[in-house]
Amino acid sequence: MADPSSYRPKPGQIPDSPGVYRFRDDHRRVIYVGKAKSLRPRLSSYFQDLANLHPRTRTMVTTAASVEWTVVSTEVEALQLEYSWIKEYDPRFNVKYRDDKSYPYLAVTLNEEFPRVQVMRGAKKKGVRYFGPYGHAWAIRETVDLMLRVFPVRTCSAGVFKNAERTGRPCLLGYIGKCSAPCVGRVTPDEHRELAEEFCDFMAGRTGAYIRRLERRMTDAAEEMEYERAGRLRDDIGALRRAMEKSAVVLADATDADLIAVAEDELEAAVQIFHVRGGRVRGQRGWVTDKVEEVDTAGLVEDALQQLYGEESGDSVPKEVLVPALPEDQVATDALAQWLSERRGSQVSLRVPQRGDKKDLMATVGRNAQQSLVLHKTKRASDLTTRSRALEEIAQALGLDSVPLRIECFDISHLQGDDVVASMVVFEDGLARKSEYRRFQIKGFEGQDDVRSMHEVIGRRFKRYLAEKERTGEWTEENEGSTTSGENGENGENGQNADDAADDTTGQIPAAPGENGHAGPFGPSSLKEDDGRPKRFAYPPQLVVVDGGRPQVAAAKRAMDELGIDDVAVCGLAKRLEEVWLPDDDDPVVLPRSSEGLYLLQRVRDEAHRFAITYQRAKRAKRIRTSPLDDVPGLGETRKQALIKHFGSVKKLREATIEQICEVPGLGPKTAESVAVALAGTAPAAPAVNTATGEIMEDDGGSTHD
Repeated sequence: MADPSSYRPKPGQIPDSPGVYRFRDDHRRVIYVGKAKSLRPRLSSYFQDLANLHPRTRTMVTTAASVEWTVVSTEVEALQLEYSWIKEYDPRFNVKYRDDKSYPYLAVTLNEEFPRVQVMRGAKKKGVRYFGPYGHAWAIRETVDLMLRVFPVRTCSAGVFKNAERTGRPCLLGYIGKCSAPCVGRVTPDEHRELAEEFCDFMAGRTGAYIRRLERRMTDAAEEMEYERAGRLRDDIGALRRAMEKSAVVLADATDADLIAVAEDELEAAVQIFHVRGGRVRGQRGWVTDKVEEVDTAGLVEDALQQLYGEESGDSVPKEVLVPALPEDQVATDALAQWLSERRGSQVSLRVPQRGDKKDLMATVGRNAQQSLVLHKTKRASDLTTRSRALEEIAQALGLDSVPLRIECFDISHLQGDDVVASMVVFEDGLARKSEYRRFQIKGFEGQDDVRSMHEVIGRRFKRYLAEKERTGEWTEENEGSTTSGENGENGENGQNADDAADDTTGQIPAAPGENGHAGPFGPSSLKEDDGRPKRFAYPPQLVVVDGGRPQVAAAKRAMDELGIDDVAVCGLAKRLEEVWLPDDDDPVVLPRSSEGLYLLQRVRDEAHRFAITYQRAKRAKRIRTSPLDDVPGLGETRKQALIKHFGSVKKLREATIEQICEVPGLGPKTAESVAVALAGTAPAAPAVNTATGEIMEDDGGSTHD
């Protein structure tokens, strides 16, 4: 625990101007980002008597080891810089709203030649029009099913669409009139796009004019005694009205607005957002957060606005944003409104509703926020207590000086000695941190040897830790030989294909993008000096858990001793009796079956096993799917497919002469010769046999298991 007075800036150093400040810990990680219209009084407030600080603010300032600041010209600049740094550094002490679910949206892919209507979750994409969010995916599908009668837009996947193009036959929706069947040319691309745009206009709230137009067409058809067409139009109008009834009218003036309400107590806060478009509630979502410092309702609203609109632009930011409270300082309020206007590209009204329907609706949103907070506390209260008790039990059972806030667990997986891989999973504060999962290929030796594999993996993990410390100047001992500068970071949970990217020397896998498609915390951008982001393997765990018994624990301990790592505890969890083994003990530690500490260790171990076996199966499946053509130098995927398409199968290609192979477009004599040599060096697969008739079946497929 650091003493804040040890890094307190000297009097007169802090400027009296707007700016953004960062607290860093002793590993140079950014742990908190804040902004202020005047840096001097704001930063000075952190360096008062610790007893006067909010408990979590006190934890933050005692965890920090330094503070730095950047001066800006205006509060709008401070707001923009604060948001950028929070997204970049992901500080652990900043307010982080956690979605209580993954919300589905109704999306129209206007960026495609033939726009498609579908349900989408996750990060928003360019060129796609979104409506929602909705509480349930089935609600979207019911609405779409009603509207396809009037707006028969394509809803099929790319594969189904291409198959219909190839066969010249539309899918079932095309036959029953719920798709205009652009796949078979019933409508032109322009006509189909016009349908999609009308669909979007209707979903955006411009409903009245369209329904009135349909009613006029129905009347005209009836007057002309075209009763069948009039009946269809009547049914279309009914379908649209039923779709509209699914969204309640809440504002009679057809307002486009987002209403944000907050419910809070001393430790946590819940935020609810109602998205109102055309006077109707089109979507609802909610967040929950821990209050890291003593922040008022206006501060929580500001953080919610940053998270809600930080990645949005254009019509995704409504003309009006209604909130329960605004900063007392009018300058800060104006800065928020200006920031929102810049995101939208036109004026945005940010205010607190005072009377009428909007105030009544805000009260409804507030009740939803209060209900969300109560429900969250009911579900979470026991969970927080349980995790704390589990960590304390582990510390007590293993004789640790403090609770292990970061636990790393390693497991080895293989199939009878083939495709040997390892996994590393990370739990922080008793919760899985999947962005920091890593996976390894064992290439130091061949065959099955779990103990030796564990020694290699633990050694490689902590070599990376020492390399990071040496690079940042934290490692001062003369043991440069223990680090391997040529090693690469490992893949995370959502990393790229490990087999394709693996290094032939170390068997390790280069760092890959993290979740949601952004550069992960261990990506190349994290290698800059003192940038505050997490580095690859830079965080030492308080506890290393290995899946196994005494031999695996001894191997892990030996690997750490060889590197001079003596401040990380090691234990193993054996599956048979769920015994906990320590490196220097002859007998295991036996935790009670009802122990929360044992349950947490089991969860960590099982997660490491799941992650390892998933990777191992993926490697095995890829190896099984390989073809003899993969070994032909200079033969890409396109020309491989051309060969298979021309000859029909690898079997027939193997029987072809070099002259016949040269007939394939794009293949010259040299490549044809390489193909013939590669196939001649592989034995043909055993023929397939029909077990019912005994008939030998011809190999007409394009894939082999040679």
